[in-house]
This record gives sequence, structure tokens and C-alpha cells, in this order.
Amino acid sequence: MIRFDDIVEKIQGDYTEKDIRTLQKAYIFAARAHRGQIRRSGEPYLSHPLEVTNLLAEMHLDLTTLIAALLHDVPEDTDVSLAEIKENFGREVATLVEGVTKISRIEDTSPEDTRAETIRKIILAMIDDLRVIFIKLADRWHNLKTLHFLSEDKQKRIARETLDIYAPIANRLGMGRIRAELEELAFRYVEPDEYFRLVALVEPALKKGEKELKKFKKDMEQLMRDNGLGVEVQSRIKRLYSVYCKMQKKSIDFDQVYDFLALRIITDSVKSCYAALGIIHQRWPHLPQRFHDYIAMPKANLYQSLHTTIITEDRLTFEIQIRTREMHELAENGIASHWKYKEGAPSGLGSEDQRLQWLREITALFSEQKNPKEFLKNLKINLIPEEIYAFTPKGKVISLPAGATALDFAFKIHTEIGLQAREARINREIMPVKTVLKSGDIVEVITSADRSPNRSWLNWVATAGARQQIKKYLNIKRRSQSIALGKRLWDKELKKYKLPPAFQNEKDLLRRIKHQLNLQLNNLDDFYYLAGSGQLIINEEFIKRLNSGLTLPVSSPAGVLKKIVDTISGRPAGVRLVIKDPKEQMIHLARCCSPIKGEPVVGYLTAGKGLTIHAQRCHLVQKEILDNQRLVEVAWDPDYPGQFKARLMIRANDSPGVLARVAAAVAELKGNISRAEVKTGTDGQASMVLELAINDTGHLRQIANKISRLKDVYSVAQE
Repeated sequence: MIRFDDIVEKIQGDYTEKDIRTLQKAYIFAARAHRGQIRRSGEPYLSHPLEVTNLLAEMHLDLTTLIAALLHDVPEDTDVSLAEIKENFGREVATLVEGVTKISRIEDTSPEDTRAETIRKIILAMIDDLRVIFIKLADRWHNLKTLHFLSEDKQKRIARETLDIYAPIANRLGMGRIRAELEELAFRYVEPDEYFRLVALVEPALKKGEKELKKFKKDMEQLMRDNGLGVEVQSRIKRLYSVYCKMQKKSIDFDQVYDFLALRIITDSVKSCYAALGIIHQRWPHLPQRFHDYIAMPKANLYQSLHTTIITEDRLTFEIQIRTREMHELAENGIASHWKYKEGAPSGLGSEDQRLQWLREITALFSEQKNPKEFLKNLKINLIPEEIYAFTPKGKVISLPAGATALDFAFKIHTEIGLQAREARINREIMPVKTVLKSGDIVEVITSADRSPNRSWLNWVATAGARQQIKKYLNIKRRSQSIALGKRLWDKELKKYKLPPAFQNEKDLLRRIKHQLNLQLNNLDDFYYLAGSGQLIINEEFIKRLNSGLTLPVSSPAGVLKKIVDTISGRPAGVRLVIKDPKEQMIHLARCCSPIKGEPVVGYLTAGKGLTIHAQRCHLVQKEILDNQRLVEVAWDPDYPGQFKARLMIRANDSPGVLARVAAAVAELKGNISRAEVKTGTDGQASMVLELAINDTGHLRQIANKISRLKDVYSVAQE
């Protein structure tokens, strides 16, 4: 068990006597709070906060973090309140302790949906102060060490959560040491069969490998000395979980894991890194496909190192990593290695922008994604990225997750380039922006001012940043479309009811709406948005509520069937909303009846979706299934462009060439058959159902008339 004196010994040179006395005060406070408490392992409870603090001390974290680590379980497991911690150790310590406590409380609930909530709380805590996650990672690390004292069910859940959430977060923060230990400790509980199978495979190779590694290390040290390079050489044997992942990912056997044995060379400068690499490659042949220059092209978490795999005279393979001491410290402890807190310095995200860009993207992701499963799916792409490296034509390296497209690349360059991306030139070849990129691709994004995102773009991107920008654009566009539709609906009512000037004055209208309807609106656009998105229905009742003393010249809205009769009989209609723009997403054609330009139609306001246009022949309209209050009188603009769907049922004699003659007739009138179903009977009769793309009802009549005059055709009807 770690003692408090062991921690003091580690930090002695970094802190003043006053600091150490403050830390000792926290130790005594925690010891009193946890007095009499025993962990399931049988150890005093205080052993846990001491182990957590010791790990953070080894990472050279600041005094506030160490104090919070000693106290992190006090509010959760004792009668001591956060207020008492704040009173004794200040607001900053209390905030860190509260952040860790909030995460722990959610963990205890955890079925499927709460995993998303756990991550949400972790990220919120990290945004407020990254030191919360440093403490939580150390807390999880020590809990895993005593996991065997818990029930099998809890072991599996906690270990799975570690591999899914905590280890990937440690990885994205560049904290390689703690990530590797979390993975290794959790592996045996998540995949026990694979773990023990691998132990049996590795055990014999381990004894032999240690001996070979020791000899190779001596040879390497001698080689560096002979070439006048002062370096530190460390040996490393690949951890079981890393071996398992590599075997799974590449579908290989253990004897094909070439980096099982490795050396790490630590130098004093980048220049010395490349010099050491040259010396090694001169001495031993290397595997070209196993060489990676992460110094020139750092990983997403800013990890830097040279990786090469060589083959010795004895036909043994060794991986060699070459890095500076600063790179090594960053690889081990990541962002925590130089997370310096000074009096009054910000503790949030501001000071570490590039390394924490993924965190900002995930923050945006969970704020927009309400479905927990969808959130977890998108999170995995951003939290555990398999990286590829693409290049701009000028040679700038763009790091992206595997599966990223040219559109992701465009958004990574600049939001406006992404929003106007038309196509991409990939390795000098014009390709669609949805093309998936490979490492080494040179990408040039071609933009167009008249290009803009639609919902299908969300299927073309793999990064949270791109999804966020596309959704933001679509939401803004949707709002502006709703506002435009809402204004048209209001203008229609103004004309229909011949309302007095008071209702046309925007300032007076806004005052009336807020006062009479008790709606919280900032401006009239908010009102138009509610109306256009179907959340507020503008009808006679609405007008009366705006001014109870107003006498309206129009009676209550007629039933749907009466409106249909009026339309067919040619009686004068009221003021109708004209359908103008086929691209207007807040006005769309109903799929149930596929209305055709020229035929009588009715509009139906759907909450959140805007105005849906139904044909008056639609069964929903005929049977008065639709809510009468949401119906809007509409009419086609004569210039409304676009094609419409129609279905024709054709009955004919089953004679040779009849289908060909029908198809030729449709083509002659510039119609298009998108689908055809033909059935023949034993009585020599045939029935054909054609799905057509046509311009309007007049066009459909022309086609139907031409087909009806064909030889062997005896009936044509619209379905």
C-alpha cells in the first residue's frame, strides 16, 4: 500500500514546504472522513485515494489536482459535504471533486442509454476543467486493479466501459501510459477466453524474447556510441491487449506480430532522431511498409515518433521507436505532461486548442444528437479514430478518421469550402465529394457559389465537425423557409378576412400576439417560424383570439367534402396559398397520393414539417381523416416547374408487341416510364401498371388518350 510519505518523496523537488503542508492537511481530512471504511479487498478505504494521488504525482500534476485526488471520494462515500471541502480547500478543489462525483454517480446506473449520459457528463466536466478527467482516469485505473473482488457481472460492465470510454479518452488526450494500463487491466474481464489463450501463446515467446531483447538493446547502445550519438535506449514488450487488437484487426497469427519486441530510442533533438534512423537503416534492413514518420505527420492526439521495423542477422524482427525526450513525455502523459496551472489562468479548453478540437466536436455532437445509440455510433468515429493522412495541393497534411470523404476534407480546410463543395480533384482525377479517401491522397476541393448542403450530405461525412456544420446550415435554412412560409400563410389570412390596418402594422401585431396569446417572441420572425413549421395554426379562431371584439366577415371553415364539391362545381373559392417553389422544403408533396400539377389539391400543416400538399382524391382527404383545423386552401402556380409521379392502369389484349407500342407512345409524348408491371391471364387479357414521370395533369391526359387509341388497348385509367 502506498503511504503519504511516498507521495511527498515524489513531489519534494516540485513544491514548497507550504504546498506540502496543504497536501498533508488534505490527507488528514480524507483519513478522518474515511475512518473505519474498508474496501472489498480488505484494505483501508484510504488506500484508494492514496494510490490515485500517487499516480497523478508521478505525472507531475499540480497541487490542486493532487488535493482533489485525495478528497475525490469524500462527498460520495462519507458524511462530509462539498461545502466543507470548499470551506477548507477552496472553490477550485471543490469544483474538481464535484466533477468526479457527478461522473461516478451516473456510472452506477449504467444500462445502454446511460452510457451516452456517462460520456456527456465526462465531456461536460472536461470542458469545465480537464483535471477532472485526469483524476477520473487514475481512479478507474486503481479500481480495475481490485476488480476481482467484485461480482462477475460488475467486473464485465466496468471493464467494458473502460475499453469503450475511458481508454479511448486517455488515448485522445495522448496519455499513452494510462491508456495502455487501462486496456491491459480491462482485457481479461471483457474477453477472458481470448486473454488466457493469448497468455498461453505469449508465455513461451516472452522468456525467449526477453533474452533476445536484452542482447539487441546492448547492440543498439553500442551502435549509437560508435556513431557519436548520446541516446537513452529502452526495451519494451508489446502488451497483451495490443497484441490481441493487432491480430483481430489484421486477421493474423501471433507469429506475424512483428512489433512484439521493441526498443525505444530517446534523443535530445529532432535532428538526432533522423540521424539515429539513418544509422539503424544502414546497419539492418527494414520493412518499408512498417515505417511511419509521426514526427512529420503527428497523430490526432499530437503523438510524435519515428517507427521502423528491422530484421536482424538472426532473422528476428524488432520495432524501433525514435523520439525526443519531450516527445516521450508527451507520449506517456499526453496533455497532462505540460498542463500548467497558474494563479488566474484558464482551466478550460482555451489554452490547448489543436489537441482538444476533437473534444469541441464531440461537445457539439451530443448537443445535437438526441438518440443515445446514434450518439455512441458517431462518438466512436471521433473517439477511436483509425487515421488517414491526405494532402492539399500545397502539401499541407490533413489528418482524418478512416472512412472520411472528400467532403470531410473540405470542412477540415474551412467551413465555407465544405458548404460550397461541388466535387473534388483526387490525385488529379475529378471525383464526387462523397468519395472515401485513402492515406496519401492529394485532394483539391472544387467549390461552386450555387452549391449548398442537403440532408443526403449527412450520409457522406464521417467526422462530427462536418456533421455539425451541415446540420447547422440545414437548421438555418429550415428556419428561413419556415419563416417565408409562415409569412405567406399570414398574408393569405389578411386578404381572406380583410383585416384592419392594426393587424398589418408589424409592431402592433407583435404586441397583440405576445399579449393576447401569451407567446414569448423576440420578433415577428419567431411568429412566422411557428406558423410556417406547423406549430401554430393561423385560422379564424386564431384571429378572434387576437382581437375578441373584431367582427369577421367569414363563417367557420367548411368541411373538406364541401370544399371538394365547390372546387369541382366551379364555385368561387376563398383566398388560396399559391404553390410556387418545388425546392421549398417546408412545402412538399405527399407520398400517399403523389399530387400532380393541375389537379385540385389541399394543404395540410404538420407540426415541425411545414405544409404537405395532398391531392383532393387522396383517401386521407376524402375520408376526412386529416384535422380540419390544419387544412389550408392551396393552388398551383402556373409556372411551377418539375416532374410529377403518376400511375396508369392499362388493360389490353395479350398480343405480341403491345407493351412495346405502349412504351413508344409514352416516349413520343416525352413521358418517362420509371417502372412497369405486366400480368397476363389465361383468358388472353393483359393488365399493365405504369409508373410515369410527367409534367402536369394535361401531360398525363395526352399520354392516356394516345395509349387508349392503340390497337388491342381497351381501357386506360389513372390509379
